[in-house]
Amino acid sequence: MGGPVSFRPEPGTIPESPGVYRFRDSGGRVIYVGKAKSLRQRLNSYFADFAGLHPRTQTMLTTAVGVDWTVVGTEVEALQLEYSWIKEYDPRFNVKYRDDKSYPYLAVTMGEEFPRVQVLRGAKRKGIRYFGPYSHAWAIRETVDLLLRVFPIRSCSAGVFRRAAQIGRPCLLGYIGKCSAPCVGRVTEQEHRALADDFCDFMAGNTGRFTRRLEREMRQAAAEQEYERAARLRDDIQALRQAMEKQAVVLADNTDCDVIALVEDALEAAVQVFYVRSGRIRGQRGWVVDKVEDTGPGELVEQFLLQMYGEAAPEALPREVLVPAMPPDAEAVAELLGEHRGARVEIRVPQRGDKKTLMETVERNAKEALKQHKLKRASDLTARSRALQEVADALGLDQAPLRIECYDVSHTQGTNVVASMVVFEDGLARKSEYRRFAVNSTEGDVASIHEVISRRFRRYLEERSETGELDVEVGAGAALDPETGKPRKFAYPPNLVVVDGGPAQAAAAQRALDELGVDDVAVCGLAKRLEEVWLPEEDLPAILPRSSEALYLLQRVRDEAHRFAITYHRSKRSKSVKESALDEVPGLGPARRQALIKHFGSVRRLREATAEQIREVPGIGPATAETIVSALKGEHP
Repeated sequence: MGGPVSFRPEPGTIPESPGVYRFRDSGGRVIYVGKAKSLRQRLNSYFADFAGLHPRTQTMLTTAVGVDWTVVGTEVEALQLEYSWIKEYDPRFNVKYRDDKSYPYLAVTMGEEFPRVQVLRGAKRKGIRYFGPYSHAWAIRETVDLLLRVFPIRSCSAGVFRRAAQIGRPCLLGYIGKCSAPCVGRVTEQEHRALADDFCDFMAGNTGRFTRRLEREMRQAAAEQEYERAARLRDDIQALRQAMEKQAVVLADNTDCDVIALVEDALEAAVQVFYVRSGRIRGQRGWVVDKVEDTGPGELVEQFLLQMYGEAAPEALPREVLVPAMPPDAEAVAELLGEHRGARVEIRVPQRGDKKTLMETVERNAKEALKQHKLKRASDLTARSRALQEVADALGLDQAPLRIECYDVSHTQGTNVVASMVVFEDGLARKSEYRRFAVNSTEGDVASIHEVISRRFRRYLEERSETGELDVEVGAGAALDPETGKPRKFAYPPNLVVVDGGPAQAAAAQRALDELGVDDVAVCGLAKRLEEVWLPEEDLPAILPRSSEALYLLQRVRDEAHRFAITYHRSKRSKSVKESALDEVPGLGPARRQALIKHFGSVRRLREATAEQIREVPGIGPATAETIVSALKGEHP
């Protein structure tokens, strides 16, 4: 292929109007669709500086052999055409949102002669009213069981319905009052459909009128001394209230909105949506998306809104959509959604109050969804085996790295410097092998990495030399402490050392190994910005394919090391802050400060203690106790 320069349009041939463009590969297939306010400005950005583009954009351009475009009149038309083309061509380099699992819906088949309520999954079909989605099918069944006593619509399958009609006898639900039994003619088609309409209205959030109607009928029945009917209506009201209580109240009663949160890393993004109707959470749904271009939160939100609401029924669109970041063409997106809904749709980012709090809750769900997605992928045996082999191929290793160690450094402006070592064996975390280091170096991350790698492998060499098996293959006997029978802390050497950082950090790790004479351990660095893999003494990074299992594994190892380092750093910093309150007390050294904190548990409890209680700490005399009390209460001794 000639690269992007070979098919670059002639200067001046690209219009400055809004429009939509398509890149095609050598087979004529559309591989990417995009829109632009100015086609000339947007397309020129692809060809002006190829080396400065994101690696995944470079891959798209080197795959393409041509580009064409269509001019439109407005940005709204551009959005519509972009969505239509993405749906038609399914381009491989466009963002595609996919469910992270199959969510169940409560569905009412309004297109049938006698509508049926049921639990459905998968693609939506015409003629069916959907409510949800819900996290669990049992939650739907509990709600339906409560509502059927008030709205006794059909819930049986077609076979059961036909069988009951043939024998002239309803099923059990018909006998216990949870089905109006249209199969045997107890109600007409029109009466049953009216029940189904009421059921749908209640699920859509119009709950008040039903409870008010039942309360009115209950009072009337009691006034007419129809106490059995009044008791039955009372139970119906209680059933409605229980069904409503299952849906958490989070906002004002008249609030209809979708709350969308997004969490991303360099490779993927997870989206969670909470559907709020009449102030209650009616459903929840999640998606995971592969990031193909270097897109920001705003672009991801825009693409998500178009894909999510593009095929939704007009009544499914809320009055308000809360998002974590505004789309670049927010006005055009809002106008397009408003046209689809038939009424105004407002898109905004919540800044304070209950909506901001709910957004934070949805974001926590998105974080957990992305975490679970990565864990699920990492736990698959086939994927792990492929990932290890891909790592070996990419780094030029003789065999798959069955043991990987990753190191990360954490500090606050050069203070409280710590480092972590996490271990993955056969592609899975081995948490019993994790180690943490208090770093002495204050000369930056590169020096800290050199110190930690040196300390870890120096300890390894010392433990191996103690057994007299320094030049022997690692085995169970060599790795066990002869006194305790437990594995030595640093007995197992890794096949691969990964450091969080770029070429400088990778070179520092390699230098530490060379100084110790360790020549059978491979080293690489994983830089966060573009997920580049750096090998020592290499001028250019290794760019692993975006969808490769190898990159997923290295990224997960790096993220785990970062988490472990941050946890240790926070605990050390917290301890340092606790002890700092005692630093200015005359006559207190480090040992007695630690003894005080250990005895009382916190500075707050120490501040509340009397001099007599402080004197109970070993090494604290009467005069010192009085000095501590005065100092902590802001008095001068």
